[in-house]
Amino acid sequence: MLLLGSGLGITRPLLAQTPRPAAAGARVVLLGQSVPLTGSANEIGNAFAAGSRLAVSDFNTRNAATGLQLKLLQLDDGYDAARATTNARTLLGANKADMLFGFVGTASSEAGAKVATQQGSLLFAPFAASDTLRGPEHPNVFHVRPGMIDEALKIVRQCATVGQQRIALVGDDDAMGRAGLAAVQQAVTELKLPPLVASALVPAGADKLDAALKTVQQQTPQAIVLVSLSGTTASAIRKLRKSGYTGNFMAFSIVGIDPLYAELGKDIGGIVISQVVPSPRPSAIPIVKEYLAAVDNSDQTASYEGLEGFIAAKAAGEAVRRAGRGFNTATLQRTMTAMTDYDVGGFRINLRPGLRDNVRSIDLISISADGRVLR
Repeated sequence: MLLLGSGLGITRPLLAQTPRPAAAGARVVLLGQSVPLTGSANEIGNAFAAGSRLAVSDFNTRNAATGLQLKLLQLDDGYDAARATTNARTLLGANKADMLFGFVGTASSEAGAKVATQQGSLLFAPFAASDTLRGPEHPNVFHVRPGMIDEALKIVRQCATVGQQRIALVGDDDAMGRAGLAAVQQAVTELKLPPLVASALVPAGADKLDAALKTVQQQTPQAIVLVSLSGTTASAIRKLRKSGYTGNFMAFSIVGIDPLYAELGKDIGGIVISQVVPSPRPSAIPIVKEYLAAVDNSDQTASYEGLEGFIAAKAAGEAVRRAGRGFNTATLQRTMTAMTDYDVGGFRINLRPGLRDNVRSIDLISISADGRVLR
């Protein structure tokens, strides 16, 4: 069991990760990241970005003598896709990034993928990208996390296992919410379950949440799947409970456990959340031990998003190492495409575009009222 912290342990975010001194003639590989260091998803963005920095620093220490180093340039997009587009163009243009890395947010990831395609580059490890970016038309986009459909299948199957077939969905009316709705509808179809009894995507700041929840609740769902950031998720849970709803709440990993706990406190008890990386608590899993050792030597606090950022940057470093110092975009893309079962340290990932992620498991965890993570 892991007691959640009250914060991410991050003060002012660093915008660049400078490589350690390397051998003469070293090749420095620039990873260009657009990430919400401010704005509505800043807790997730800061944690993911911070974990990425730890892995880059570790890679540079391990490879200082080989002449291969990473540099991570992180630009704030405030969880705004237009700013992410501008950042992507700046990173690939003025900054000459070797690839785009770790864009956070569905719309921002789509923006990064579009710019990468236009400029003949790669997007590696987007966080919460739509499953549309996994199709054959996006061979230059490489995913470290499983797809939304993989999470949706896990969530919906769990509902069916406990006899809950009246499932509804509430989400943000944005790219993420629409992608989540599509994934849940696909999961319901694949599992041959009844269609969703209700769904509601709520525009931000439009004061339409109460009406949407009333409409959903009228269909007496046994479980409600939430596809939204922590603010909407927390507000929906509180309002539904206050109105007498006693069914289950299921949430995608994109909600962020720490920000949700900060919003709900003890009211978080009983909510089930899917997770796509191992628990960042002390364990025998090598990648977790490696991450926690890095956290111990930093000003950070361990988190799921931090661990995911660490894994993503470590995988990027491994791809670069395999491609060799003389790589170009084409050879790096071929190298990544071949990494279909990469063991990142007791945790396996598949990078090949278009493949459904059946290599590793997705955890469903619940949160106790005092903030402990339970399985």
